[in-house]
Amino acid sequence: MATKVISFARGAPSTDILPVEAVREAAAKALDSDWERALSYGTGRGHPGLAEWLAEHHSVEPEQVMVTNGSMEAAAILFRHLISDGDRVLIEQPTYDRTLLLLRQQGVELATAPLEEDGVDVGAVEAAAEAGPLKLAHLIPSFHNPAGCRLSVEKKRRLVEIAGERGFTIYEDDPYRLVSFEGGPQETMLDMDETGSIIHAGSFSKTVSPGVRVGYLVGPEEQIASLAKAANETYISPNMLAESIVWEMCRSGILEQNVEVVTKALAERRDALVEALREQIPQATFVVPEGGYFLWLDLNEDVDTAKLLDEAKEQGVTFIAGADFLLEGGASSLRLAFCAEPPDRITEGVSRLAAALERRRAGAAA
Repeated sequence: MATKVISFARGAPSTDILPVEAVREAAAKALDSDWERALSYGTGRGHPGLAEWLAEHHSVEPEQVMVTNGSMEAAAILFRHLISDGDRVLIEQPTYDRTLLLLRQQGVELATAPLEEDGVDVGAVEAAAEAGPLKLAHLIPSFHNPAGCRLSVEKKRRLVEIAGERGFTIYEDDPYRLVSFEGGPQETMLDMDETGSIIHAGSFSKTVSPGVRVGYLVGPEEQIASLAKAANETYISPNMLAESIVWEMCRSGILEQNVEVVTKALAERRDALVEALREQIPQATFVVPEGGYFLWLDLNEDVDTAKLLDEAKEQGVTFIAGADFLLEGGASSLRLAFCAEPPDRITEGVSRLAAALERRRAGAAA
């Protein structure tokens, strides 16, 4: 019998932690009390009830919120609206590969800033801003994908100051903020913003399920109005049924309960991964993630993780090679997602990865 592959590759939760009963209950209530809006067209701003709930959650006005079909659609709309061919955009290194793809499609000039244990190197961001006008900086503050680190509050404050001083927008891409294992969610850059420099993005993919495809943007009222108009002209409105279900989960308290369940399960998976790595691949270095889905692993420089992946697949385990998340470099790094497998399979997956490393090492020495 073929060995079932253990996946550290995809950032999606396993089905055993998807809230099927909670969503079923919320859907029934939504179709009872909100069926006219749920089954009709809306506007580019999305479901008004959910927008109002999000506005209260972020302490802003409802006119500063638009709800979208997932945060990646929000990013695509924002990038098309805000940046043009030749604009300078700052990205972290490493960064989320899908966002990198969207920015490359826009034809922008990319400036980079490396990540540290407490988030992006602020000095590098400031240097990039001094080197030439920046239009946008894309930053992932909470439990970074792929790096797993969290941006410190002190760094957030300085970044907001720099954006205000230099006149560029920070796209605060924050889908993992509530998936916090230690200490709870932190203050956002949006919370600190007094100059209209921050557009914040969130998602219910991590707190409800990926399949609902509900994300949102919060930002200056004029910017959000323009983005909502562009959305309306593109697809009329996002999925009102999905947004009605999510709204019901938010206002009934089901969302808060589910976040507790999800974070507990993911923390157990994180712990299993960290323990297994320390025992079985002690030469590897990594930052222990305090939330989210991902851990970034650095191996010895003589390891090519793109080649290691072929051997790992032979052993029945997969991951994403580090070079996929960088403009250059990352050849000896990789991303491990701990969301898609239960703890026992995570431990077994690290054993398979260690075996793949040993086989590559033996092959190189032969």
